[in-house]
Amino acid sequence: MKLDSMQDLFLEELRDLYDAEKQLVKALPRLAKAAHSAELKTAIQDHLRETEGQVQRLDQIFGMLDTKPRGKKCEAMAGLIEEGKEIIDEKDANPSVKDSALIAAAQRVEHYEMAGYGCARTFARHLGMDEAVELLEQTLEEEKNADQKLTEIAESVINEQAAEA
Repeated sequence: MKLDSMQDLFLEELRDLYDAEKQLVKALPRLAKAAHSAELKTAIQDHLRETEGQVQRLDQIFGMLDTKPRGKKCEAMAGLIEEGKEIIDEKDANPSVKDSALIAAAQRVEHYEMAGYGCARTFARHLGMDEAVELLEQTLEEEKNADQKLTEIAESVINEQAAEA
């Protein structure tokens, strides 16, 4: 990894985010399938569509940098997805408890993404890349909204049902 300039750092962050999003595009359908709550399934499926749009935004930013869109392996996302897979593979779990666990796993992912997009946005701002700032801010807001939606789903019914299990 070459980190001689803010531009290098920005590109590294984008590559990490790109791979993270690509991993999520593959993982979210399995997460949605594992969810028992219809509301949770829908929220995950909606976020899958947003994630596909986020990949397209990253493609645009790579284009602004005259760089091919490619990721470097995002080990953190791979680990978060692996933790989620352990929950998905749990066959004998109470449905509400499993949904609570799936929400917790999904929120860990959202928080990781919010940190990454926040940093990338700041780097773009310092580089004077106003269009990239706007695209990254749009994605950051989507991630915050997804996290909030998951909280609302958990607090409305699922966690209460899980507590009674």
